[in-house]
Order: sequence, then C-alpha cells, then structure tokens
Amino acid sequence: MYELTFRFENGDSPVIAQWVDGENILETARRVNVAIDAPCSGNGSCGKCRVKLLKGETEGLQTSHISNEEFAEGWRLSCCCKPLSDLEILVPDIASAYRSRMKTADLSSGKEVAIFTELLEGVKEAGISLDNSFRFVDIAMDEPTLDDTMPDNERLEWALSQALGCEISLPFAALRELPTALRENSFRLRVWGEEKDGRFTVYTFLPYGDESPVCGIGMDIGTTTVSAVLFDLKDGKLLAKASGGNGQIRYGADVINRIIEQGKSGGREKLQKAIIEETVVPLFKTLSKEAKIPANRILRLAIGANTTMNHLLLGVESDPIRTEPYIPAFFSYGELRAADLGLPIHPEAQVRIAPNIGSYVGGDITAGTFAGMIWNKEEMSLFIDLGTNGELVFGNSDFLVSCACSAGPAFEGGDISCGMRATDGAIQACTIDKETMEPTFDIIGGGKAVGLCGSGIIDLIAELFRCGIINAKGIFVREGARVAHDKHGIGRYILAHSKESATGREIALNEIDIDNFIRAKGAIYSAIDTLLSAMDMDDSVLEGIYVAGGIGSGINMKNAVRIGMFPNVPLELFHYIGNSSLAGAYTMALSDEANAKTEEVARNMTYMELSTHPGYMDSFVAACFLPHTDASRFAME
Repeated sequence: MYELTFRFENGDSPVIAQWVDGENILETARRVNVAIDAPCSGNGSCGKCRVKLLKGETEGLQTSHISNEEFAEGWRLSCCCKPLSDLEILVPDIASAYRSRMKTADLSSGKEVAIFTELLEGVKEAGISLDNSFRFVDIAMDEPTLDDTMPDNERLEWALSQALGCEISLPFAALRELPTALRENSFRLRVWGEEKDGRFTVYTFLPYGDESPVCGIGMDIGTTTVSAVLFDLKDGKLLAKASGGNGQIRYGADVINRIIEQGKSGGREKLQKAIIEETVVPLFKTLSKEAKIPANRILRLAIGANTTMNHLLLGVESDPIRTEPYIPAFFSYGELRAADLGLPIHPEAQVRIAPNIGSYVGGDITAGTFAGMIWNKEEMSLFIDLGTNGELVFGNSDFLVSCACSAGPAFEGGDISCGMRATDGAIQACTIDKETMEPTFDIIGGGKAVGLCGSGIIDLIAELFRCGIINAKGIFVREGARVAHDKHGIGRYILAHSKESATGREIALNEIDIDNFIRAKGAIYSAIDTLLSAMDMDDSVLEGIYVAGGIGSGINMKNAVRIGMFPNVPLELFHYIGNSSLAGAYTMALSDEANAKTEEVARNMTYMELSTHPGYMDSFVAACFLPHTDASRFAME
C-alpha cells in the first residue's frame, strides 16, 4: 500500500492519501478531495491534469501533452500514471487549474449595483411588482408570572393573531429560537415571517424595532462557476456578491462526463457533496460574513442552473437526461426548503429553482430569458448563452422557441491546449499586426499571461484569419517568427514564449485547438441557422441579439461575426448582458410576481431538439469553416 502526499504550490496544508490498488493519481486525488482540473474527466485527451512528481516513481504513458524535457523535470498527467512507490506530488496553483477559493465583488464601484438596478427598473416597467410576501411586526408581550403561565408559543401566536388578524404558523426552527429570543429581549420582538393565503408563518426574531435587514440569495450554478448575490428582501439592495469554482469540475468539464460519473458506485453522493458541501456552503458563508448578516436571517434562495446541475444538486438520478428520449426527472420542483439540502441559511427558507425547459435547456436559460426581457419585446430577439454549453432562445412577446447545441467546453478554455477560464492571467483580447505578425493582448489582472480564455480565443482566431496566417480550414499558410511546427507538421501560433509566460511554458494556439474551436463556433451558428429556418425565417428578422455567459468581460462582436460564430447583422444589434442567469435568479428570490412570470415564461417556451432535427447536421458541417462554406453570408467591410 503506497502513500501519496499531495503538496500545493499555493501553500495549503499537504493532503496524505493511501493509494488503492488500480487507481491512477487523479482517482486517488478525487477520493480525498484534492482538486485537480480534469476537463475530459480523466480520459487523457485534454492534458490539463498536470502534476509534478517530487519524490518516488510512477508507471504509465508519457502522452503527447508532456514533452521530454517536462517529463524529465517530473511533470505527469495524473490520469495516466500510477505509483510504483510512495509519492510526493506538487499540485500547481495556476489560473488554468480548478480553484475553489471564493472571490467577492466590490460593490462600492457601483458597476455591479447598476446592472441589477437597471434590471429592476425594466421589471417594473413591464408591470411586475417587486413586492414579496415577507413582512415584520413589532410585538410587545406581557412577561409570564405565576399567575400567567401561558407557554411561549401560545403567547406569541396570540399576540401575532391580535396584531395581524390571521392564522399563525410557528415552524419547529422558529420554536427552537423563541425561548431565548423572548427572554433576551424582555418579551419585545420584531417578528419576521411570510404572509400568504391568510396565514403568517414565523421565520425569525429580532429585537423590537431593529431595522437590520432580512435577506435573500440569488444564485447561478454553472457547470464551471457558481455565483451568488445576497440582498435585502425589503428593497432588493445588494449587500454582497461572491463566486467560486464548481467543485464538480474535477469530475469533468461537461455535463455528460458528470452524468457518467454519477452513475458509478457512490457517484450520486460524491457529486452532490462536491456542489453543496465544497461549493455552495462556503459561498454562502462568504456572503454572510461579507455582509455581516447572520445565516438565520437569509429567508429565501432562488437558483438558476442547467437541467443536469439541478439534478446533481438535489442528488436525483440524471442518467436518463443523456440517453434518448432525453427525459429528466423533473422540469419544475417547488417544494424544497434549505434544510432539505443542508444549506447554512434559515432551515425553513424556500428554495426556488428556475424551471427547466428540456434536457439541455435548463433553468439558467429560463432565468436568463426573464432577465433579458425578450418575452416583453415586440421585436424579434435572439438570446444566446455561451458557457460550457450553448443555449439559444428566439422569439418575442408572442412566442419563444429554445434549443441547445453541443458546443463543448471550448468557450471556457476546455479542449484548447492553452485554454483557461476568464480569471487572472487570461488573455481576454488580442490583435495581430498584419505585416509583422506580432501580437498585442490584454491580460485579466495584468502581469504575465497564463493562457487564453474564450473571448481571447475568438479574437486570436479572427486575427489569424484576417491576417491570412490561417486559411478557412484553420491551417497555417504563412510563415514567420511566431509560427512554428511540431515534428508531426502541426502548426501553431506562439503568443508567449516560455520565458514570457507566468507558467514557464509556451502559450500557443495550434491547428488542433483551432479545429476544436471551429467546431464549437460552428455548433453555435448552425443552431441559430436551424432555429430560424424551423420558423421559416432568417437572420434578417433579428432586431436584437442578447449574449450572456461567463467567457470574459465581453466578446468582440465583430470578431465573433468575422469567424462565423454569430450572424452577420449590424453590430449595434448585439448586446452583452453578462450573467443573466444570476440576474434572473435574483429577481425570482426578490419578487413573487417575477417568480410567477419566470414560471410562465418556461411554460410558454417551446423546446426544439436539434439532434433529431432534419438539416441540422448539414448546417453544422457547412459552418465548420472560417467563416462558413457560404462566404457571402459573412461579407464584411
């Protein structure tokens, strides 16, 4: 039995694990909750699960992802090797690796606040009230005596019924708080609860007249990243925002790999633990600490997530989602409380999950469609969510049609040798001098580059094509100082030499990367093309295109059109709207009418299954060129 010691470049305490016969290093790491990025879920194709061997010996394939020099230095793919002795392993802390640390947003700048304020104004203009059913009442009760021995619960319920004139419900969680709250506050309390259908349900207690807020949380559970906002339920004021990596990422970058992992022995519990205990619970604790709000004052949670993420969150079997006829266990489920999921907020807090539309169009798209407001516009609009998956909604106030395409993880750096998520060290924008072929780029957070995020990849491929460095198939056709070829003749464009990068490794985009991205952008364009064609329309009807997702601070729309990812329509029709799923979840948690409207949007949306739609594959094949086999569609100035 070998002992594996995982050491971390960031200085975290080492983790020691006992190796189980048959496991590779990645599997051992997963078993002891050591996070190693593995977008391909350990099948050896992505080359991202790199670790450095400090002591000991291993067996296994070197693979083409590790050069001879790197292998000699101790670099290994954790999914491709097993120990032959006790090992010490360094897990690198680079921006392309999975990170579970929470990041908080600075709300003082006003940028984040402005986005949500604008959304609320739009909701109000649509005639939707921002009110909710939460309310408080200040109650002063007589203290008990030997002559007045009424128990605490009856004393409170009688006082509340007198003040409110309705039935009173006192859940067990509130009963447990009651004796202490009464005596610490001399039987004078501000009682917060929810009044619905003639019944007031008690949630929590504050001192009499205390103006401290009670709160809600809106949360977006993405395949890669989880984000949340904490806000005052009285007026929607943002109090804190935080985000972190989805702990499930080590089981694969896409939903299919995670569904497969869930089907293994103990998989359902592992994946639910990864999202709840390792991701959501720390996120909520960060929000509570940032806003200085006790957890029991968080009384409502709304979630926008794709269909698979919803199943994995609830610990519900998800395998039927990936097999024909692609039937999920639920589209909508509204009977959840925080205690059901073990969340560190008020145990009776209602958990609202944005309704799913289909197996691959989930509640994140429902929430995003609501936030994008296309359901309230007369003009024909297209909503596009670009993340680990690609989802589309087309329509207006009269109809909505949705679909999903298998774009893969390329927009968040997966399937790209130097790809990474949009975090510090990522090249998010790039230009190339047509004569010298020298690049100029913008790096998130400044400093040296670590890799390319989605928006940077779009820019780079568009620039390579514009400068004639690659042809329509993504093959290098110009030579220069920045262009190199490996021993197999595969070309690459070097953005940063090893001494210029933050990792000490070359940052380059090769022909395989370009081919992977062409397929991803082809999936997006062909989905748009097929969706419009199914309605007997084309892109000339579009009067607004709303692009959401977390692929960077924003896409250069002209470059996205140049490579044939988006339709060639006037650029002023494009609008980047950021994390619309989070924005939609926020309004669902704040407003009862907004929640009802989101459910109505879901019920009225038609889902189109692209994989069985005639003509989709032909459209996809035609779109797998730069910009398209029909270049006339993308004639640009």
